[in-house]
Amino acid sequence: MNRRNFIRQAGTAGILAGSAATLATPAIAQENPKITWRMTSSFTKGLDILFGAAEIVAEHVREASNGNFVIQHFAGGEIVPALQAADAVSSGTVEMAHTCAYYYVGKDPTFALGTAVPFGLNARQTNAWFNQAGGNELLNEFLSGYNIHSILLGNTGAQMGGWFRKEINTIEDLKGLKMRIAGLTGQVMSKVGVTPQQIAGGDVYAALEKGTIDATEFVGPYDDQKLGFHKVAKYYYYPAWWEGGPAVHAFVNLEKWNSLPENYKRILQDACAAGSASMLERYDARNPVALKELVAAGAILRPFSQEILDASYKAAQETYAEISASNPAFKKIYDSQQAFKKDAYLWAQIAEYSYDTFMMIQQRNGTL
Repeated sequence: MNRRNFIRQAGTAGILAGSAATLATPAIAQENPKITWRMTSSFTKGLDILFGAAEIVAEHVREASNGNFVIQHFAGGEIVPALQAADAVSSGTVEMAHTCAYYYVGKDPTFALGTAVPFGLNARQTNAWFNQAGGNELLNEFLSGYNIHSILLGNTGAQMGGWFRKEINTIEDLKGLKMRIAGLTGQVMSKVGVTPQQIAGGDVYAALEKGTIDATEFVGPYDDQKLGFHKVAKYYYYPAWWEGGPAVHAFVNLEKWNSLPENYKRILQDACAAGSASMLERYDARNPVALKELVAAGAILRPFSQEILDASYKAAQETYAEISASNPAFKKIYDSQQAFKKDAYLWAQIAEYSYDTFMMIQQRNGTL
C-alpha cells in the first residue's frame, strides 16, 4: 500500500472516530440525565417492611443509574399527610408516592380494586392478575384520569382481622362497633352494623386506647406488634376477609412518567419488582415469630364465626352489584378480577391446597 495513502486514510478514520466520540457524549447524557424525584409515603419509618420496600426502590434506582436518577424518600407527614399522597402525585407536588389505592375510595370506589376488596384475590392471585392478566393496564387506564401511573410495589399477604376490645361472636356483636378500617370494606361493614372509621396508621393506637374506636385492623402480627395494639385490645381475630392479598403501589405523576427516558422507566419498574418481592418475603419470614410473641404477651386468637363470614360475604356481593350498576370503570376491573379468581381457585385447590392441607395436619399432629 502507498505509504502516503495509508497515512491519509488513517487520519480520516481518526477524525471520524473522534467525531463519533464527540457525538456520543451528549447522546449518553441525554439517555442518562441527572434527575431528582421526591417520593412521599403513606407509611411511617417505624413500619420497616412497608416503608422499607420503597427504600429498596430508591437504592436500586440510584445504583442502576450510576447516581443519575435519584429518588428521595419521605415518610408520611413529612411533605404531605399520609392519606393525601395520591393528591400530591396527581397535582405534581411530588413525582411519586408509595401508597395503597384503596385509601382514596372517597374519590371513586374503583380505587379499592387497586389494593383489595372483601373476598377478593389472595396475594399470589393479586400479583398474577396485575402482572400477567392485564391488571396493570386496567388500573392505569382508570388512573390516567387522575394524572397517575401505577407500578406494583408490594403485597402484605393475607392480613389479620384485627384487634377488638371485646369478643365478637355474632352479627349482633358487630352492631354499633366503631372500627378503623380502610377502603371499600367500610361500606360492606356498615351493612352488618359496623361504623367504619378511616384513620392513618400512626394515629390508630391513641384512638383505640382512648376508646374513640372499639376495634382496628392494620396488617398482621409483625406490624401490629410494633404498633402495640395488644396492649389496648386483647382479642385478635382472623382472617381479614377484606384483605386476602392487598397490593401496595408506587404512584407516579403521569406527565413525569411519560417524560422519563425509556431506560429509566425500565430501571424504575425493575426496582419496584425487587421492592415488591421483598415485602411479601419479609412478612412471611417475620409474621410467624411475631404471632407467637403476641400470644405469649396475652393476645387471644379468635377466628371470625361462620355466621359473620357468611353475612359479610352476602353484604359484599350486594355492594359490588350496587356499585357496578352505576360505575362502568369499577365493573370493568371487578369483572376482570372475578373471572381470574374463578379460574385461579380451580387450579389452587388441586395441588397447592391439597399439599398445604396435608402438611398443616402434620404440624398439628406434631410430626412436621
